[in-house]
Amino acid sequence: MVDSGDTAAQKEKTQEEMRALYETSMKSLQDGNILQGKIININGDKVIVDVGLKSEGVLPMGEFTGKPGETGVNVGDTVEVMIVGRDRESGLLQLSKQHVDEIRTWEKIDKSLEEGTAVEGTIASELKGGFSVNIGINAFLPISQVDIKPVKNPSSFVGRHLKFKVIKVNKRKGNVIISRRLLLEEERDKKRQEFWKNAKDGQVLYGFIRNITDYGAFVDIGGVDGFLHVNDITWGKITHPKEYLRIGDEVKVKVLSIDTEKGRIALGMKQLKPDPWLNIEEKYTEESKVKGKVVGVVDYGVFVELEQGVEGLLHISEMSWDKKIKNPGKLVSKGDWLELVVLHIDPEKKRISLGLKQLAPDPWEELTTQYVPGSIVKGKIKNFTDFGMFLGIGSGIDGLVHVSEISWSRRKKTIPESFKKGMFVDALVLNIDKEQKKFSLSLKRLKEDPWKGLGARYHVGDIVEGYITSITDFGAFIEIEEGIEGLIHLSEMDDIQGKQLNEVFAIDDKIKAIILNINEREKRIGLSTKLLKKQDDKNSAEPSSSGEGAFSTLGDILEPAMKLNNPENIS
Repeated sequence: MVDSGDTAAQKEKTQEEMRALYETSMKSLQDGNILQGKIININGDKVIVDVGLKSEGVLPMGEFTGKPGETGVNVGDTVEVMIVGRDRESGLLQLSKQHVDEIRTWEKIDKSLEEGTAVEGTIASELKGGFSVNIGINAFLPISQVDIKPVKNPSSFVGRHLKFKVIKVNKRKGNVIISRRLLLEEERDKKRQEFWKNAKDGQVLYGFIRNITDYGAFVDIGGVDGFLHVNDITWGKITHPKEYLRIGDEVKVKVLSIDTEKGRIALGMKQLKPDPWLNIEEKYTEESKVKGKVVGVVDYGVFVELEQGVEGLLHISEMSWDKKIKNPGKLVSKGDWLELVVLHIDPEKKRISLGLKQLAPDPWEELTTQYVPGSIVKGKIKNFTDFGMFLGIGSGIDGLVHVSEISWSRRKKTIPESFKKGMFVDALVLNIDKEQKKFSLSLKRLKEDPWKGLGARYHVGDIVEGYITSITDFGAFIEIEEGIEGLIHLSEMDDIQGKQLNEVFAIDDKIKAIILNINEREKRIGLSTKLLKKQDDKNSAEPSSSGEGAFSTLGDILEPAMKLNNPENIS
């Protein structure tokens, strides 16, 4: 049987606990308190939340954010809210989620500033000198704190959701400055430490091209920059890394060497493939035909890529049999594909000589079979030089008529007077040198040597007229017909009164003289202007029957000079 006193005590205790619970409940429902609630209904733009103790509250739908087209809130969701008042008519608590969000945001900001933890946010817009970032409140991100490397396109960051570190706070003004760069640097340093622990020669890694210079490229291989030299990009020849690489490209590289003291790493791309010049002679043989792509045009020829890393030189002299090419760029262009012949391979120097003209018949071979020494060819005068003139024979071959083979005459005016550019002339083949590519011709030998039969045409005592071809210290040479020259010795010249010969005479001056002697075998003719002067004087003088020193006949005139028949007197 229960004592009535005990029952009363228990009832009183229960009432006290209920009062305490009520007081606690009332205290928790005071303005400013933060409660955990559950969404039980969504009515239009209002969200109804059960915060416990049979208490319900309401807050605007606008305090919930979600993706465009989404409410961002659903019945049954739990939410942290703050009591901001009570509706007098309905008795519902007035709640706010944003107030709680701001408190939590500042807590994260303080923690990030003190402990270095990251906060997340979305870059909302560009500002002068940086960006506005929504991390729960608007924070400022300076442009210098966006990335490790300089930002070239700031607008590309707008709208991106990223992590940041708080570096400065002014709560009174509500100002917060954040940095993404600090997080990136910390991440990079961690990667570097990890890399140097495991780095070793010969490693094959993937990286990104971070920067390109004239002499190579810097590759990010996991927080560490390695240098890829231009010579280690490809086995082929390149003039600049930009021909193969672009900033941001992902590349596969091999670690060539590591200098831990200086923190330098040498990388290579071509080392991932075998040297194409190894066993090159097994892949290409001399006189074999190959195809290649023109990769470079220079003054002296064309570089042709036969395969990646293997280039040959098509020299300008090996491009054509019949064209004198001065500019290879007029015949081929970069990017052209050519069929060629391998002329020579030098594995040690990594050189291959190529030929294009060898695919066509050698016109010099045809020339040697078509013409033999002594045969006659017809050619077109193409040009003149100091040493002769060139005749175009055909198939791009020019023959040389040396100046000594143009005419029997030594007169310098003979060539311009007798020959013009574009004229067709016959010539005698003297010699064909296929190896040296020389074709020697003669014009004068188509005519008989003018010295033959000279004695029948000229006699001692004949008066002749000709042109001075040369002047020497001992006299002057006179051409009396093509190829026939006589010498007027200094002693047989009319009175020159102690002057130098070149002061009295000039090349191509026309002059008359008497033939003193003829030596057909030695091709010599002695002439005299002195005796001609005496004969002219005698003929113009009156006849005299006597008189000392007078000449009666031409023989009398020539007799004193017969001593010049001695070859020693004619130089």
